[in-house]
Amino acid sequence: MSNTPEITDSHCHLDFPDFEGQLDQIVANAAEAGVTRMVTICTRLRNEPTVRAIAEAHAPVFYAAGTHPMSAADEPKASVDELVALSRHPKFVGIGETGLDYHYTADSAAVQKQSLRVHIEAAQRTGLPLIIHARAADDDMARILAEEHRNAPYSCVMHCFSSSAELAKAALELGFYLSMSGIAAFPKSQELRDIFARAPVDRILVETDAPYLAPPPYRGKRNEPAYTAHTARKGAEVFGMDYVDFAAHTQANFDRLFTKAATYKAAA
Repeated sequence: MSNTPEITDSHCHLDFPDFEGQLDQIVANAAEAGVTRMVTICTRLRNEPTVRAIAEAHAPVFYAAGTHPMSAADEPKASVDELVALSRHPKFVGIGETGLDYHYTADSAAVQKQSLRVHIEAAQRTGLPLIIHARAADDDMARILAEEHRNAPYSCVMHCFSSSAELAKAALELGFYLSMSGIAAFPKSQELRDIFARAPVDRILVETDAPYLAPPPYRGKRNEPAYTAHTARKGAEVFGMDYVDFAAHTQANFDRLFTKAATYKAAA
């Protein structure tokens, strides 16, 4: 393991039932694959205590919280103050995931936009990175991100990026990051790989979105943080780099964006 390049799973969901009773093994599997940190994401704020407890119980795990856009109409509206208060936890390192999803939930577009702006303000106030989910909403997504960035700068990652080249360009122009998930390793995802290849390598993160979107050779099975390594190896191919070098770039990128995780020191 000491010779395995270290990488970070920047986005997973360890509180989901798929991992119940297995987290010690999941974290051990990740370490064996060189995945020495992971950020588990709370998608409904009422579940924040559970997600926080996972981060507290496992040294390599950090967490973020927000209201997923697909749940924005069904969950109590998050407030900026609520998110700011949660952010005071030492292992709380990001705001979200939030965003827009018009693929399944276009009928709640207005509520999603309101929720997104609340989360952006929380990111602006805390200095923590915003974690964005974007699907079938590219124009509104680009417009709102840019409008709010003009109001007050903030940092951001486009999680599990699989949108258009135009949205990628808009995000990168704002100084944001693109995160590469297992989708980028799917055989039919060449167009997406081409979008990533045109991005600066110093703006790329890797993730699983576990338990979803397992990369080959595990496609169709439950994903887990250890499999970040398979996506990262595909990323190295996309950028024409050795795996060791690409892994080092993604680590530096994560540290630059998720500064709170990078500087975290466990209590003695």
